Amino acid sequence: MFLGISNFQRGILFFRNISKISAMSQYHTLKIEKSKEFVFSVQINRPEKANAMNKTMWLEIGKCFNELNENTDCRVIVLSANGKYFTSGIDLFDLMNVGQEVANHDDIARKSKVLRCFIKTYQDCLTAIEKCDKPVLTAIHNGCIGGGVDLVSAADVRYCTDDAWFQLKETEIGMAADVGTLQRMQKSIGSMSTFNELAFTARKFHSKEAKDIGFVTQVYDTKESMLENVMNIASNIASKSPVGVQMTKRSIIYSRDHTVQEGLDHIADWNQTLLQSEDFIKASMAVATKDNNPIFSKL
Repeated sequence: MFLGISNFQRGILFFRNISKISAMSQYHTLKIEKSKEFVFSVQINRPEKANAMNKTMWLEIGKCFNELNENTDCRVIVLSANGKYFTSGIDLFDLMNVGQEVANHDDIARKSKVLRCFIKTYQDCLTAIEKCDKPVLTAIHNGCIGGGVDLVSAADVRYCTDDAWFQLKETEIGMAADVGTLQRMQKSIGSMSTFNELAFTARKFHSKEAKDIGFVTQVYDTKESMLENVMNIASNIASKSPVGVQMTKRSIIYSRDHTVQEGLDHIADWNQTLLQSEDFIKASMAVATKDNNPIFSKL
């Protein structure tokens, strides 16, 4: 936090954040912008290829969310896409390249090592979204296919347009999803029966069904209205204590994967420190005095 630091230290932190934003502008498949105070927009930006997720995009997604996690000017992230589709899924040319690399080996153990490294790298890139302490809101339009479902399943909140549709594509191309959908989406929608059907059949499901099963929170008529509303929601979250919001995300994810008692112990261990934070005092005073605009230090 900025409490008690010198102007010189403030300057150093300022220029570090400026350099991070500058570095992000060099991305090839993503477009990163600071949209509102403490809100960053990450846009998938390979529209000429239907936003197919090639190796560069996978690696840039991981790098981007790791950087934003450390950026004190970022408290909330809105993930959207440019072009006709949100994403058409994994770039099949990438799979062909991996196949060629596997073919360079005769031994099955060495072939398997190449594939495991490929899978684990891509898993880690999407897990960076989940591990990012800043809430990630996704704004999805049109097709979100295959790897795109893995991608948005790692986010915290999902919104979509009326024309949005989703597809767990993997069984249709003779494989099982391996970068997060099978592990995360089933916990999001709360119905194993529905999830199993979607995973086994690889059928499309559209915005209304996505809303009905709880995969998305809200459906909007147009992309423009969706982005406007999602940015407002992001701004609302960004106005809250970053200590409270970021710890809430950590606790939600930890509790999802642990017992109730383990989750209670986890938040007790953290809150014995965080309840002594200046944010708790500021937020409590704001509620007591009906101040709707408390100012929180950067975290």
